[in-house]
Amino acid sequence: MDLSRLLAEVDAHPWAGLTHAYGSAADVPDCLRRLAGDDDDEEAAAALSDLYGSILHQGSVYEATAHAVPYLARIAAAGIRTADVLALLGGIAENGADDEESDEAAARRAVSAELPLLLESVAAEDRGVRQAAAWAAAMTGATDPAYGVLRERFDAETDPQVLAELLCGLVHLDPEGTAALAAGAVGPGGPAEVRIAALLGCVDAGADWGPEHHDAMLALLPADPLVADRMDLDRNEPLQYVVSALLLRDTPADRDGAYELLGAALRSGRPGALAEAVWAAESAVQVSRSAPELLAGPLCDVFRRDPSTAEAVLPLLRLLGGHAVTAGPVLAELAARDDERADRALAALVDVDAELAVPILSRDLARRPRALDAACGGLLGSPRVPYDAALLTAVRARLAEPDTLNEQEPYRYAALLESWGSRASCALPEVLGALAAFPQQMARAVAAVCAPADRAAAGAALRREARSGKREGRLGAARALYEMTDDAEPLLYLLAERLTDGGRDGAREAASAAAGLGPRAAELLPLLRAAVSDPGSNRTVPDLDADVAIAEALWRIGGRAEEAVPPLLGVLEETELSWMRWTVARAARVAGLLGGQGRPLTEALRRLLPDPLHTPDIVLALHAVAPETLDARATAGLLLDSVERDLAPFTALDALQGLGPTTMTGAHRRRLTDLAERDVRVTASGADTAAASADARFQERAREVLRVLRAPEAGA
Repeated sequence: MDLSRLLAEVDAHPWAGLTHAYGSAADVPDCLRRLAGDDDDEEAAAALSDLYGSILHQGSVYEATAHAVPYLARIAAAGIRTADVLALLGGIAENGADDEESDEAAARRAVSAELPLLLESVAAEDRGVRQAAAWAAAMTGATDPAYGVLRERFDAETDPQVLAELLCGLVHLDPEGTAALAAGAVGPGGPAEVRIAALLGCVDAGADWGPEHHDAMLALLPADPLVADRMDLDRNEPLQYVVSALLLRDTPADRDGAYELLGAALRSGRPGALAEAVWAAESAVQVSRSAPELLAGPLCDVFRRDPSTAEAVLPLLRLLGGHAVTAGPVLAELAARDDERADRALAALVDVDAELAVPILSRDLARRPRALDAACGGLLGSPRVPYDAALLTAVRARLAEPDTLNEQEPYRYAALLESWGSRASCALPEVLGALAAFPQQMARAVAAVCAPADRAAAGAALRREARSGKREGRLGAARALYEMTDDAEPLLYLLAERLTDGGRDGAREAASAAAGLGPRAAELLPLLRAAVSDPGSNRTVPDLDADVAIAEALWRIGGRAEEAVPPLLGVLEETELSWMRWTVARAARVAGLLGGQGRPLTEALRRLLPDPLHTPDIVLALHAVAPETLDARATAGLLLDSVERDLAPFTALDALQGLGPTTMTGAHRRRLTDLAERDVRVTASGADTAAASADARFQERAREVLRVLRAPEAGA
């Protein structure tokens, strides 16, 4: 390769008119130049990292990506960092597309055009080049001619890691056609790297999971090291991948196979295998409704027999919650010790058996931050522990020494006190004592625990904080004062201040609070009108969210739709709303409040209706604003599409119920029944207890909607 000619062509390319993840692609020539340099490996590695960050950013490709591919291919063909560059080309192809005119389709087409180079490189002398080339060729999806070349190379290859890459590439290109080859490589005798690739290939090919697969998977644990050098990052945790894939098939046989495998892996006794089994089990809890019940037995058996496994199994015990109650006594023993593991054990005990945990937490509250966090439901959750007099005494003792509290303690104690309410009224002196130091956290606790006889003194303390306390705590104190005493004067003053000089976040917060006051906030109407953003400006999400809050305040305070509609219309007509889920949800909710007076919003709402991300909220809004515009049966199908994709499923259920029984065909009802009764979770966002809890609530709500909408089935 004539390097100087290549670099001249790179420099002549119109990069400045192209875009990548960070805007203009004008920096791409410098990256390619540094990558092609042969005198500074460190600089070349930095250039490669920059290219991953710009033209393949977190798995996304851009306009400039396809334009960079031919130059990258020529650099690789010249033998300059060939393996690394081929791996980058493979990543570009993997994240491309085949069926549309888009940056993704252009990127994959560009890599596919370099297929001759990729296929020639699968026989290169260097092992790393062969592996990267096999993966990149497979990612193009070009079954013809890639499959034949990779299959021929598989028969000739001797390196286990390259063989594994070739086998997985063949499965990717033709799962059904490679099923027999993968099945034949599962058994003992072959390299472990190839056997694990074969197991993954069998799963991807849809093969029935049988005893030979079960035995091979167990024999290969821990399996993560066997794929550590593979190009495929989606399957870099084999046991977790296999278990999740089997559960997602959602058949009794595959479910049995997954849980038999998990149980055996948990009992294997090998430390590395146990860690992999615990992670796979955590993923199973996220995927499968039956996981907590089916995993509790084997996991508790392991833990009770060998408490030294606590470090590995505590996260899973927390996920299983009450299903793991038989592990409670061992957890309590660990939690009562004076070592670094005690707090983690107590946090798990809170989730498994809160009543057993509370006495231990009460005895040493200051040294149990994880357990306190669990007791309060985490950052955004609700307290999980019952009222307990000893725990209240411990909380009061901590609040009495505000200077000793860590950053999170005031939030946690306030949450507990709010959940206990008047039962914690004896803590009011300590809460008031901590109010000046922690007004944001303690203001609501004051209102929650205050007994009627103490309202005058508590109100005076809140009023002082609202008028002259720490700036960041004044609004919270004023809101608590209003809730407790109905005194709105300090709150109105602070809301006016926020609307005037609080920025867009301040305007949003102030408008939301003003909406809650209703007509009592009439004096704020001029400020609210003035705070609406200019639709012609380059508005950000905070601008739009503030406008939605202002629109709601204008409606709830003044009751005039002609004032609320323009800011809502300005938000709904933004061209970038396709990804602003929560902004659209808020705007749609406020539009629904207007009822028929919101008819000017109809077309803007209808434009967003087909997007599954927004369908549920938009349906509710249109049902209130212009119900005759909805094709009810077609809309029911769109709502079920959103539920199946875990996009606002609870809102979708509300919308289905609102549409009424005549909109549900037999096919619709069967789809909803499947969502309610299948083993695979619908609400599975986040591998934590919140996901399982949310899905349980979804099941209950879906069954309720089915009962409400029970009517003679109309069509299929």
